[in-house]
Amino acid sequence: MRLIALVLSCVGASAAMTGCSSIGAASGAVAGVATGAVTSNPAVGIGVGIAVQSATDEAVNRYMRSMHRDQQDRIAMLVGEMPLGASQPWRVEHTLPIENGHGEVRVTRVFDTALTSCKEFAFSVVDGDKPNAPVDWFTASACRQGGRWKWASAEPAVDRWGTLQ
Repeated sequence: MRLIALVLSCVGASAAMTGCSSIGAASGAVAGVATGAVTSNPAVGIGVGIAVQSATDEAVNRYMRSMHRDQQDRIAMLVGEMPLGASQPWRVEHTLPIENGHGEVRVTRVFDTALTSCKEFAFSVVDGDKPNAPVDWFTASACRQGGRWKWASAEPAVDRWGTLQ
C-alpha cells in the first residue's frame, strides 16, 4: 500500500508540473501500478497502463482540437462579416480557462471560386494578457459554407496549434 501511495504522489506531482501532455502517461502509470499490485501480474499491469494512457491521450487530444475549433470558428465568423482591408480584435474564452485566445484579424483578400466565396486573412495570437505579451501572426483562409463562414486552411504545424494536421 505504501508503494502505491508513493507512486500516486510522484505521478500527481509530475503531472501538475508538466501540464496536459503528461496526463496520459500519469494516468497510465497509476492504472498500471494499481492493476499490477492487485493482480500480482506485472504483464497485466503493463497492458492496462498502456491502454489507459492511450485512451487518456486520445481524450485530451480530442478536447484540445475542439478548443482550437472554437477559436477557428470565431475568427472565421468575424472574417465573414468584415470587408477587404478591415481589421478587428478576436477573443475566445472557454468555461475552463484552457486554450483561451485573443488577437487581431485582418482581411487581406476576397475571392470567389466556382463553389463559394472565400477570404484570406492574417490573424495574430497574443501569448498572454500583459501589455508586452508576445504576438505571433499567421495567415489562413475562410470560405462560406451554407449560411456561415468556416476555416478553410490546414492548421499551421507550429507549437501554438500543435500537430493537428
